[in-house]
Amino acid sequence: MGQVVVIGGGASGMMAAATAAEYGAAVTLLEPNERLGKKLNITGKGRCNLTNDADRETLLASIPRNGRFLYSAFSRFAPRDTMAFFESLGVPLKVERGRRVFPVSDRAFDVSAALERRLKALRVKIVRDRAVSVETDADRVEGVTGERGHYAADAVILATGGVSYPATGSTGEGHRIARELGHTVTPLRGSLVPLRERGSRCAKMQGLTLRNVGLTVWECDGGSQTEKRLYTSFGELLFTHFGVSGPLILSASAHMRRFDACRYRLEIDLKPALDPDTLDKRLLSDFRKYANQDLSNALNDLLPRKLIPVIIEDSGIPPTVKARDLTRVQRRELLRLLKAFPVDIAGTRPVTEAVVTSGGVEVSEVNPKTMESRRVRGLYFAGELLDVDAYTGGYNLQIAWSTGYAAGLAAANAAPLSHIGGKARDITYERNHDETLQRCD
Repeated sequence: MGQVVVIGGGASGMMAAATAAEYGAAVTLLEPNERLGKKLNITGKGRCNLTNDADRETLLASIPRNGRFLYSAFSRFAPRDTMAFFESLGVPLKVERGRRVFPVSDRAFDVSAALERRLKALRVKIVRDRAVSVETDADRVEGVTGERGHYAADAVILATGGVSYPATGSTGEGHRIARELGHTVTPLRGSLVPLRERGSRCAKMQGLTLRNVGLTVWECDGGSQTEKRLYTSFGELLFTHFGVSGPLILSASAHMRRFDACRYRLEIDLKPALDPDTLDKRLLSDFRKYANQDLSNALNDLLPRKLIPVIIEDSGIPPTVKARDLTRVQRRELLRLLKAFPVDIAGTRPVTEAVVTSGGVEVSEVNPKTMESRRVRGLYFAGELLDVDAYTGGYNLQIAWSTGYAAGLAAANAAPLSHIGGKARDITYERNHDETLQRCD
């Protein structure tokens, strides 16, 4: 009977374990937490944005780091496959704005519970133990040593996650094990992470949420001093004591990857629904309405209270000047700030505050079709441990499902044949490329 050991009971680990068991392997899943899917249960603010109902090209375009490495994995297990899989487990799904997919119940626990039920039905042995090392013999895995015991294995799937949210068990142990087995681990940093401002203007607006605003990220190369537009989007952000956060900022942070060589500036369009001419007419109208009021009061209809003193300070206009006395030049300066309110960024918050980890096991050392190590036979990788990460919107969990499926399938095929039920071996997963790609459309 083929023995497969999966290290890590998160999204990718559970998918890998279920797939390997379904294809006939005897599977042991090692997880030190009392509950499986601990990080999965807090994704999407507890709602679990489990995938994105996107076509293949959109999916790949949403993965800024090593997206093409995932081409085969997505071809074999696409978003529609993810949706069909969870609905077959009794988790009804819905598609929301941006084609984000959630359980109808809005409960992440329903997703992890369905996976756990599936593992039990497939007789996956779940052991509460922390893996210490993967044992090899002649460059092939032969087992796993944990804190509580040794587990023989014909194949090992390493799916321990990154280093974000360490309280959920993502502590970087998998990267240590990968290094010990001869793999390169690229530098680890946070992605989908809040940003620290250069200065203290945001702190003056701490707690203020802006909805339906535009955001542009500018990157300035430290050597050439040339500036380019890096990212533009629309949504919600939050000012904090350290800088900015919120969905719009987390998405933007995934594009800001060169803090060692570049400087970044955000420009916030506070009124994206109004073009400059229309907004200027709105300003003139408000200033006529509040002609005898101080400027700080004349902006009350247009801006949140916490934002007004910061805007006025940036404009250089005395806050007590009467609205009727504003010059055309001063009004133009206000208009500029309303359409491009600047925030200079010093860096990101620590990786422990990030939604996902950027960096990980170097993908050139991994077979993209099977997720098997090119250095150690019988060793497979899945999920956030790999040097791939995506934008918000369900894409990162789709990476977990797709790589987990690929690793589980390949590990089951690599292990000696089991005869204890399960599906027939999918030996033909090097099938016609056109046929497999149709599943992504």
